[in-house]
Amino acid sequence: MKRSNSGMWLVPALLWGCSTTALAVDEPAKLTAPAPSDALSAASVTVSGYLDVSYQRLGGTGFFANGSPDRVFDARQDSVTLHQAAITIANQPKQGFGALVNLVAGQDADVFAPYDINPGARSKFDFPQAYVQYATGPLTVIAGRFVTLAGYETIDPRTDTNFSRSILYGFAIPFAHTGIRATLVANDQLTLNIGVVNGWDDLKDTNAAKTVELGVAFTPIKALSFAADGYRGKERVGGLTAVGPQGQRKLLDVIASWALTDALNVVLNFDWGRQDGYAPNGRGARWEGLAGYLNYAFSDHWRASLRSEYLNDRDGYRTFAAQKWRENTLTLAWMPAKSVEIRLEGRLDRSNQVVFVENGAYFMTNGNPALLGDQQGSMAVEGLYKF
Repeated sequence: MKRSNSGMWLVPALLWGCSTTALAVDEPAKLTAPAPSDALSAASVTVSGYLDVSYQRLGGTGFFANGSPDRVFDARQDSVTLHQAAITIANQPKQGFGALVNLVAGQDADVFAPYDINPGARSKFDFPQAYVQYATGPLTVIAGRFVTLAGYETIDPRTDTNFSRSILYGFAIPFAHTGIRATLVANDQLTLNIGVVNGWDDLKDTNAAKTVELGVAFTPIKALSFAADGYRGKERVGGLTAVGPQGQRKLLDVIASWALTDALNVVLNFDWGRQDGYAPNGRGARWEGLAGYLNYAFSDHWRASLRSEYLNDRDGYRTFAAQKWRENTLTLAWMPAKSVEIRLEGRLDRSNQVVFVENGAYFMTNGNPALLGDQQGSMAVEGLYKF
């Protein structure tokens, strides 16, 4: 009978298995450090940011006749501009203490930087938000510096639908405040805000008085929302200065947003302001304006935004010229990836006064420009990278 040799294979197989088992036991365990993202997640810390770069061609010089800018962040005449390189680091638990820091470098930082006795110290760097917070249930309290409640548009370009900022954003409302703010989420439809701040756009108050902010946001249905915010407090009549007369400054800001369809959204933003103690007329200065937005998403990768607005600076307090100022802006945006957005924009500003300094203007001996116009156009391409 032929002898089977199948059992002969068991011996080397068992020896191999014992060998590998011994190696597995004898090999020291490898120590691996956690990835930075894992460490941040374990600590409930979030990090986000963006880069905002543009090329703009401005039809005028970007200045009013008195020498002040007639745009917010896009006042450079013909230039590639790094507007913002921003990062936000936050730890904001639903219960207990937390903090948020928002750091911004770039051309825009010098525009929204707070009042400083030495403006020359600004170097294209700022922190529009830096605060500690405490949350308990529906109530959150923050203390430090934070952006204003007012306005539909913000410093952060990711939240805006156009490249250029509106007239109302730049000339009717403040950018940020330093103080304390409490937010109460009463329910899914109602949110209340109350705060006490140093004033408009300053870290150190320019006087001994404080400004009170009040806000309410109401969402009766998912597609419809309303927000109303008010500011009242004594401010320097001359603006961001530590000297000079003072008077009550009041602001009312109202925003209504309606999603007509999943693709179409309409927004209205109204502002009314008053500064008491304004000397030229003796009765105080007033300004009011209205902005409308029509936002349409063609697809996940393409959208468009049409903005039309009007500001009546009847006493010339906010724009340094008593004028009725209008603008229309059309922006087409392409999102080739979730983290990238390219915007192409055309804009036309018109005033009922000749206040825009035109290209080629020279200044006469009295300091006034020789070439003025009542309108100014612009074209721009913006690149936005988000992370």
